[in-house]
Amino acid sequence: MKNLELATFGGGCFWCIEAVIQRVNGVETVASGYAGGRTENPTYRQVCSGDSGHAEVVQVTFDPAVLSYEDLITVFMTSHDPTSVNGQGADHGTQYRSVVYFHHEEQKATAEKVFEDLKGIFSKPIATELSPLDTFYIAEDYHQNYYNSNPNYGYCRVVIDPKVTKLRALHADKVKTNKVA
Repeated sequence: MKNLELATFGGGCFWCIEAVIQRVNGVETVASGYAGGRTENPTYRQVCSGDSGHAEVVQVTFDPAVLSYEDLITVFMTSHDPTSVNGQGADHGTQYRSVVYFHHEEQKATAEKVFEDLKGIFSKPIATELSPLDTFYIAEDYHQNYYNSNPNYGYCRVVIDPKVTKLRALHADKVKTNKVA
């Protein structure tokens, strides 16, 4: 039996992070959702308003025997702009902040190490928030597996395709060889 772990990240639109992380070897599942805010059981509309305090995030179930948390965070940090405060690309607001929600102190320490290791590759300071996960709320069904279900949608082609291409270029050794569903 596998000993699976959870990781929770936000880095702009959850469709982007979900599409990238789904393609990493050792990742079992990825669920898009919301975390870090005040509103219980928030809706997409509430999160998009910026008033809920939540960020769009993904919750990742992964096999640490195949993929270390350190490698997973490294993939996440290099799949978006961790130096951008409250936004990614055209998406702006606290709901699009870069954030790592840790599930326990070991994850926090690992994230701090990765932040330190990566700070020299960016021209600006890393702005990624590091916070304990309180509650994860799963997003509406139509947000789940979005890129795979809508590969020809304009946003997917223009915004997400380049992120998937970047993943394959930077982390080819960690990309799944089988089809992602």
